Amino acid sequence: MRFNTSTLLSILVMLLGGLLLWHADAFLGDYQIYIIKLIFINAILALSLNLIYGFTGMFSLGHAGFMAIGAYVAALCVLTPEQKEMMWILEPIMPPFDQLFTPFWIAVLAGGLVSAVVALFIALPVLRLGDDYLGIATLGFAEIIRVLLTNMTPITNGALGIKGIPEHATPVTCYIWMLITLIVLARLLFGNFGNVLRCIRDNEIAADVMGINVFRYKVLSFCLGAFFAGVGGALLGSHLSTIDPKMFNFLLTFNVLMFVVAGGLGSLTGSLLGAGIITVLLEWLRILEEPMTIGSLEIPGVPGMRMVVFSLALMGIILFRREGIMGTRELTWGKLVARFRRHPEGGRA
Repeated sequence: MRFNTSTLLSILVMLLGGLLLWHADAFLGDYQIYIIKLIFINAILALSLNLIYGFTGMFSLGHAGFMAIGAYVAALCVLTPEQKEMMWILEPIMPPFDQLFTPFWIAVLAGGLVSAVVALFIALPVLRLGDDYLGIATLGFAEIIRVLLTNMTPITNGALGIKGIPEHATPVTCYIWMLITLIVLARLLFGNFGNVLRCIRDNEIAADVMGINVFRYKVLSFCLGAFFAGVGGALLGSHLSTIDPKMFNFLLTFNVLMFVVAGGLGSLTGSLLGAGIITVLLEWLRILEEPMTIGSLEIPGVPGMRMVVFSLALMGIILFRREGIMGTRELTWGKLVARFRRHPEGGRA
């Protein structure tokens, strides 16, 4: 790694962000901290799906399934044996899961690894499909995973889900995992590996003719995206402190897809912006689901109205700004420094 101006500025900003989050309790309330953690988790999920869809061109709708695997594996790792014995009331928990107990960081890593392994078994038969067929197949596998979690009661506690998960997903922890995801993907995608993925995305036949092992690279991209989806699911489970199979439905994948499309397919910066902006707006628009009084007019709350608004917004983005906020562009220090050097007096030419 070359420690040029851009690298040093990035390190400085990352350290400053970590320092601010370390003392976030002093100037932010619980709800603001909740939103900040959710933004970091959603950013991880958006980055992982953008790798699969935006950079490799694989239309996958199975992200919720990988998130579910990561969440359940991490929860089984961080719950104490005593908690598991009390919680599994329908059927006793199966050995060796009853005695499994690890630190949180190892649990998150385990959630990502198990998701990647499951993704490998899914990828081998499915990634030979393309376009809409791939989306339908991955959606089917996500639904299979959800049904298995509902019925594997000795391991997952069935439809009751898992409650009382320790809240180890602090703002700093979520921030560090988001940075790990961003740095790993940036190092891969802004090199030869990323060039190969873009070639496959733009013209798979041409990539094959050039001697690229298309299937191998697609499998690697799919499994790496699933790994970080599992990490995001593990953090989400700890953040919410409770999980159940109903959480991991198609709507969850749709939300992540919305982050990616709004930010820009093929842009890591776009994924971060899309996750941040939409997460804040989704929370802010909860007001639409509550009763409102405007003068003498009383408007009853409509559950789900915020998702209707965002569905319309997504349709608008697809129709009028298909490339999203950033398109395929990235926001880099080099561009900012060059702009500052050209206009050192606040932007005047």
